[in-house]
Amino acid sequence: MTIRPRDHTHQPPALTPAYRSSQLRAPSHKPLRYAPSRTEATGPTFGHDLIGPTDHDLIINYARPGETAMGERIIVHGVLRDEDARPVPNALIEVWQANAGGRYRHKKDGYLAPLDPNFGGCGRMLTDGEGRFSFRTIRPGPYPWPNGGNDWRPAHIHFSIFGAAFAQRLITQMYFEGDPHIALCPIVQTIPDPGAIDRLTARLDMAHSVPMDIRAYRFDLVLRGRDQTLFENRMEGA
Repeated sequence: MTIRPRDHTHQPPALTPAYRSSQLRAPSHKPLRYAPSRTEATGPTFGHDLIGPTDHDLIINYARPGETAMGERIIVHGVLRDEDARPVPNALIEVWQANAGGRYRHKKDGYLAPLDPNFGGCGRMLTDGEGRFSFRTIRPGPYPWPNGGNDWRPAHIHFSIFGAAFAQRLITQMYFEGDPHIALCPIVQTIPDPGAIDRLTARLDMAHSVPMDIRAYRFDLVLRGRDQTLFENRMEGA
């Protein structure tokens, strides 16, 4: 397949002083550009046998029999497309997140919020023939992080997507519309384009909600191109 050069003009700068850790890890030299090789232009192939029956359901995939995770139950769904707006079928999407209290199931997470014994905080799924995906989870909580005196991360879900080629690998985050922390977060505010921030924000979708049960959010993903979903190669708290 043909891999067009990535357009970095609408990506966040590597060095953003308000995001303190970027001062330590931002590259000091200009990036080197190479023509894509066969390795970058071909991609991994995933089969349905790799996906367990509850991998896409974070509400129960780590829960004890008969129990569920605690918190606001939500559905997240959308469509994965390439840079030419074509659906990407059979693509592996992995997700991970904090629990309803804003704490990750990770040994280095020292936040005081309690862990939920029935919530693992991770899942995976394959897109269908039309590039569609859907999973159930608990809406994550915001959490403080040691950047400034009182910085908090907005509620978010991490995504890892494998497209049709290794050069289409995307790691990103999804935020929720109406979250006041989006405008306050130093990580989000490294993105200079308000439209790009908007593409990282899921919309409430009552048409796909289940009455008296669970609300839905729509979050579409685009691999590469001007409308690409912004990527982050280092995630705080993950």
